[in-house]
Amino acid sequence: MIDSAASSPKVELLTAALATVIDPEIRRPIADLGMIDSVAFEDGAATIGIKLTIVGCPAADRIERDVRAAAESVPGVDQVTVTVSVMSVEQRTALTERLQGARKREVQFGPDSPTRIFAITSGKGGVGKSTITANLGVALAARGLRVGIVDADVFGFSIPALLGVSEERPTRVGELMLPPIGFGVKVISIGMFLPGPATAVSWRGPMLHRTIKQFLSEVYFDELDTLLLDLPPGTGDVAISVGQLLPQSEVIVVTTPQAAAADVAERSAIVARKTGQRVIGVIENMSGLTLPDGTVVDLFGSGGGADVAARLSTPEQPVPLLASVPLSLALREGGDAGAPIVLSHPEDPAAAAILAVADQLFSAPVSAP
Repeated sequence: MIDSAASSPKVELLTAALATVIDPEIRRPIADLGMIDSVAFEDGAATIGIKLTIVGCPAADRIERDVRAAAESVPGVDQVTVTVSVMSVEQRTALTERLQGARKREVQFGPDSPTRIFAITSGKGGVGKSTITANLGVALAARGLRVGIVDADVFGFSIPALLGVSEERPTRVGELMLPPIGFGVKVISIGMFLPGPATAVSWRGPMLHRTIKQFLSEVYFDELDTLLLDLPPGTGDVAISVGQLLPQSEVIVVTTPQAAAADVAERSAIVARKTGQRVIGVIENMSGLTLPDGTVVDLFGSGGGADVAARLSTPEQPVPLLASVPLSLALREGGDAGAPIVLSHPEDPAAAAILAVADQLFSAPVSAP
């Protein structure tokens, strides 16, 4: 290995090529993260030293492969050797402090954050709130937005399964947790910390508040355009905590057409308003079942979503019905398989309805602050 003046132009080319390699978990160039330890070149052979953030880094193989490919792309490089080591405690601490910046130990998405936050809520369970949240997040990510989802439904978590990441775990780097990514969406859920899907969570309010706050402070989402929160049904502790921690959240209410569900859904929106959040729309799920002959059967009644939107509207702040999502076999199958329907079957009427909501949220605020 040499680093003489004669070799420096080639080393500079190699360094420039390595600057294009992105850490798949942190989503930043490895050069910016201090992961390039050394670069040397001699007689057509490049030797690259990289430092991984932790022992057993799940992205190690991909990073090494990408580093090798980047070095091989440099003209005149005939052979590439990649040596791998691990950051020291001091280097890892410096990295986490650099990533956290001024937000260390604080909720990342304060009032001055440019991230737009949507809290997806419902009055009762079983209305498809999580399915809507997961597909909406994937639809927004497919439009080029940087999207994260916090599965705040601690007792009934389902977002990891809906996004096909139920077997993945966050990677810890110092005090930070790097969330798994499903279909371009960064995801965190209490389900990722439990020994199995059958494990039940039975916590009181203070523990629930602590968990939500930890998700918002110690999970490294980086800069997001949009953060979605899948709230538990009802008007309990988590809804209140989200209102306290993220009062700038915009609330989307999910209901079914059934009058009983619509009445309860209205209550969840009222509680959100009491904590300072703004209700920006209603999504009616399971609005009808289209039969092969084209007729529609309203299994859960009709008009519930429009009724909720009308009752929540005021002259100063109208609340629109954003979409009516029909019953769909593909939507259910996609949820069970961890394959969001907005990608697998975008032509399905249910997918089209959700994609239309994503277009509204992507293009402009639904209503003025």
